[in-house]
Amino acid sequence: MIVKKQHHNRRGALALVGGALAGLVLPGDPVFAAAPTPSFFNSHEKPSKNMKPFKKWLTALKRYSKERANAKAGGCEAQEMNTCNYKHWMSFLKKVKGLSKLDQLHAVNKRMNGAKYVVDQANWGEKDYWASPGEFMQRFGDCEDYAIVKYLSLRLLGWKDADLRVVAVKDLNLKVGHAVLVAFIDGKTYLLDNQIKKVVETTSVRHYKPVFSINTTYWWRHS
Repeated sequence: MIVKKQHHNRRGALALVGGALAGLVLPGDPVFAAAPTPSFFNSHEKPSKNMKPFKKWLTALKRYSKERANAKAGGCEAQEMNTCNYKHWMSFLKKVKGLSKLDQLHAVNKRMNGAKYVVDQANWGEKDYWASPGEFMQRFGDCEDYAIVKYLSLRLLGWKDADLRVVAVKDLNLKVGHAVLVAFIDGKTYLLDNQIKKVVETTSVRHYKPVFSINTTYWWRHS
């Protein structure tokens, strides 16, 4: 996978929070029949298996599946998901597969954070676009795109879906929307963030207010 020097853009994707929640069921809906339980970032969460509203997430995963199945021939100088760059991605994952889970988090976070930050409007002409790993390799991306490629990298390393979530948050310092990846290890939750160089426990971060989190099985509304 080819990456370029990261451009640190502190603006989150404001449309991420409002746009992704548009049309979702309200907390009183039967899908939220379960009582809220304690969660990360000092929040409480309610789960739902109704994934239909998350079209951008689901279509990004579908594009990723097609990319894996149809990686086209191409040289290593190219940035799109071709057989060479897909092989580089797999080679990186193979190198870190034998590491501890925490060391895997650090390795994946560092690798993907080396990519350049590009806002969706400049990249795709849209306020909020969720990119697949192949699209991220070709054109880079913004906060949720980092989170998605980290999520899928860890899944390829054998992580369970239940131990990973892409999380849409409100940055209380910058007053904008943002997206990160949260990973669970032995009862602790760790943050993988394109705005923070190192992986840290979520308990050390106080300026994020989670709105929703998601993996391929459930999504959770946070309050």
